[in-house]
Amino acid sequence: MTLTRRAALLAAPLAALSLSGAQAQAPFPSSTVRIIVPYTPGGASDIAARLLAEKLTPVWKQSVVVENRTGANGIVGSDAVAKAAPDGTTLGFVSVNHAVNAALYTTPFDTLKDFSVLSIIYSVPLVVVTAPDFPANSIQDLVKLVKSKPGEITFASTGGAVHLAAEMFAGQVGAAMTNVPYRGSTAAHPDLIGRRVDVMFDTLPAVVGHVQAGKLKALGTTAAQRLPMLPDLPTVAESGLPGFEAATWGAIIAPAGLPAPIANKIATDAVAQLQESSIKERFAALGATPVGSTPEQAQAFVRAELEKWQKVVTAAKIEKQ
Repeated sequence: MTLTRRAALLAAPLAALSLSGAQAQAPFPSSTVRIIVPYTPGGASDIAARLLAEKLTPVWKQSVVVENRTGANGIVGSDAVAKAAPDGTTLGFVSVNHAVNAALYTTPFDTLKDFSVLSIIYSVPLVVVTAPDFPANSIQDLVKLVKSKPGEITFASTGGAVHLAAEMFAGQVGAAMTNVPYRGSTAAHPDLIGRRVDVMFDTLPAVVGHVQAGKLKALGTTAAQRLPMLPDLPTVAESGLPGFEAATWGAIIAPAGLPAPIANKIATDAVAQLQESSIKERFAALGATPVGSTPEQAQAFVRAELEKWQKVVTAAKIEKQ
């Protein structure tokens, strides 16, 4: 089931979680809860974690604090979560990099065995963008261009899904593209607009302003369905590459071994906040779609994401670091 469909079915997992949460007898929490965000402040993961912390503090009647612990593309902060006591007082809020890192790097933890994934909180799709005068006006045009000039078409990347989505596209097209790495979207966009790099698979909130201003041209979205913000923009899947889907996402994690009653309570209470109008409004401003899932669904989703990105890394012959 895709993240988009899960968002539409939010009420179902919430009802299931509420039942299991009601059955939990563990007195949780009995002290301050810390949410480690392994990325710099101001990003989608950080904002979402702080929104949830604010909402959960009165629900849990305990302080819920956010701690940014950065380094190594999120590995440092995630490792701190993995090594914490599995009692629910130390949580993490991770992005798609949590799955991508397992494919790209040798980590000090096992991404599947050393964490309990409690809920997928949101999804943010990617948009395929080019300069307005780039000689492709659709995904079909881009496919033809990449095939006619293997290795010559360049794509800007900032790591994570932004990089691997382009690699996945090239793999499905059957012709290589050349990666041009940047430290962030703000560094890549001037070169993209100026035609010094050809194409980019970037997050919706990062590019939608440039698209609406006519500075960038959108060819398609990597979401499973068309985006409400850009309803006329087709998906890559419907443009000739069926099954193509890529997104960034945010998830709550905990150390492995977290007792099921506590895991279910955290997930139940977190998912309930996604129905708050203030949360919906802030997520909409981020270009994010609320999801909400049970721990079982979340764990299965991360496993599938890891497997997907591992296949992309292997096919692209990217050496693990």
